[in-house]
Amino acid sequence: MGGMSINDKLLKEFVKDVEIRGWTEPTIQSCHVSLGIFFDCIDKDCREADLDDLKVFLRVMQKRPGRNGKLSLESIRKHVNNLASFYEYLEFEDIIVKSPVPKFRRRYLNPLLKKYKSPTRQLISIEDMARLINSVLDPQEKAIMCVLAKTGVRVSELTAMDFRDVDMTNYSIKLKQTGKRSVQNVYFDNECAKCLRRWFGIREDIAVKGEKALFVTPNRGTRTTKEAVNYMVKKHSKRAGLHDDDNLDLSVRLTPHCFRHWFTTHLRRAGMPREYIKELRGDIRGDTMDIYDHIDESELKKSYLECVPQLGL
Repeated sequence: MGGMSINDKLLKEFVKDVEIRGWTEPTIQSCHVSLGIFFDCIDKDCREADLDDLKVFLRVMQKRPGRNGKLSLESIRKHVNNLASFYEYLEFEDIIVKSPVPKFRRRYLNPLLKKYKSPTRQLISIEDMARLINSVLDPQEKAIMCVLAKTGVRVSELTAMDFRDVDMTNYSIKLKQTGKRSVQNVYFDNECAKCLRRWFGIREDIAVKGEKALFVTPNRGTRTTKEAVNYMVKKHSKRAGLHDDDNLDLSVRLTPHCFRHWFTTHLRRAGMPREYIKELRGDIRGDTMDIYDHIDESELKKSYLECVPQLGL
């Protein structure tokens, strides 16, 4: 009988490591998918993988089917990033001398990304966002859309929120740590607090007993999913005339990620300093000055409350 392969053993240890680091289940699952494809491509000990193996992986991903035919470059980038995280772990644990991914990424992936012009996502006005969210009657769905708009969090960050993560005294939410986020706390305002309180008033009637999730699926009462949030946002956006589900042009589609784009743009237009916006978005700090540049939390929150758009909720 054959035991667990070395690749599977290392993947198992990697998962233990990222769980300690607070990665969310969807992020871990995404890594499982990427590494499974990679292991199938190389068919050898992953510790011996080299640039040629990574090129094979890239060619396989470029031919892999996607929503609009082939897999998008953004999806390929995410798979490579998952691979990079795995090899960073192997390097950190001295299992390998050096990760081959950064060198590969600089030569083969970054030039493709520079040539690729990302389609412009739809940016709706403050008035349209107010009209959209005010049109939602369901307390949980209204709270979800308000949190997306008022915090700019990613969908994966929203679905990972637990009920206890919300601080209704300080108007803040502590997010789970992921490889994409450097700052865990986000803020919300009185309008968002009002929506959350309405949801809290009925949450116990919908969530199964003992469920930790902040938002749940109405039919099962367990943690909601990215797919459920995507469907819900599109449903209300389509009814409000802000989303065309039959058109692949991102400028006429309103997805959950558009809320993050909306959050960022309107804070900037309201005069919030760039470094404050980056902090609220949780962007990874890129250089030494970013790492050592301390931002006062009280000043950040004050600026947020002054600049976050009001929706008349």
